[in-house]
Amino acid sequence: MKGTKMHPDEVDTDVALVGRMVAAQFPQWAHLPVLEVRSAGTDNVMYRLGEDMAVRLPRVPRAAGQVAKEQRWLPRLAPHLPLAVPVPLGLGEPGEEYGLPWSVYGWLEGENLYDSPLTGAGEEHAAVQLGRFVAALRTVDATGGPAGFRGGPVSSRDADVRAAIRHLGADGTVDADLATAAWESALRLPQWEGGPVWLHGDLLPGNLLARGGRLTAVIDFGGLGTGDPACDTMSAWAVLSAGSRGLFREAVEVDDATWARGRSWALVFGLTAYSYYRVTNPVLAAVALRSTGEALDDFRREG
Repeated sequence: MKGTKMHPDEVDTDVALVGRMVAAQFPQWAHLPVLEVRSAGTDNVMYRLGEDMAVRLPRVPRAAGQVAKEQRWLPRLAPHLPLAVPVPLGLGEPGEEYGLPWSVYGWLEGENLYDSPLTGAGEEHAAVQLGRFVAALRTVDATGGPAGFRGGPVSSRDADVRAAIRHLGADGTVDADLATAAWESALRLPQWEGGPVWLHGDLLPGNLLARGGRLTAVIDFGGLGTGDPACDTMSAWAVLSAGSRGLFREAVEVDDATWARGRSWALVFGLTAYSYYRVTNPVLAAVALRSTGEALDDFRREG
């Protein structure tokens, strides 16, 4: 997709290019129309292929490794999960016009929760279903799984978080004193001492699909990996309201320390993503600002 870029090394794609790539590598689908899919995704772009498929391409070279990871692990994980996930149908090879690997997936119907937020009973149902999804993913054998990009300690993001607090505190976006206190509290939390477990890594509103007011699917497994289960609870603050948060916590079945580390990840995501994407990706920036606010309000209430 062409236009404003989120990253300096972003690769241009368009409908015509994707059509040529499909025709060259998957001639059985060459007759199908290609449509651009509007998305706030930071690592990949999406195009709809016919009625039943989607083409997913890395935006940036560093995201190319996600292709093989998803192709390998999604078919193994899917049977164990209570919500639908993308099904790989084809693996595209790098070519002259587009030099990265890419994928064809089955199309999953539904509206993402950023464009169509759930409220009331719908949100409560989503809280329970999402908690069960995270709990189920955690139980799948993680042997051989790659390390998750949010699977380590939050302290690894210390410099980035403090820089974001300075940046956003200077213009009044956040209360720098409150954010600093919350962050320093996060750094003192007990760390994960168990073995690595599977993590989606990016359970944000744009990666959750609903139909008929019910959560039905989880997409975008580019952040899939293994590690501390805490980061997959950050959706309690990035997606859910305080009123449904308790239902998610009950369903996700984590201890107090893991829950607190999850809130810390909501703060890490919120501060750093808003600081980076506030101009180039207003959709993700809005999610990040909400995540920051919910996490800080929760910390304030505890204090």
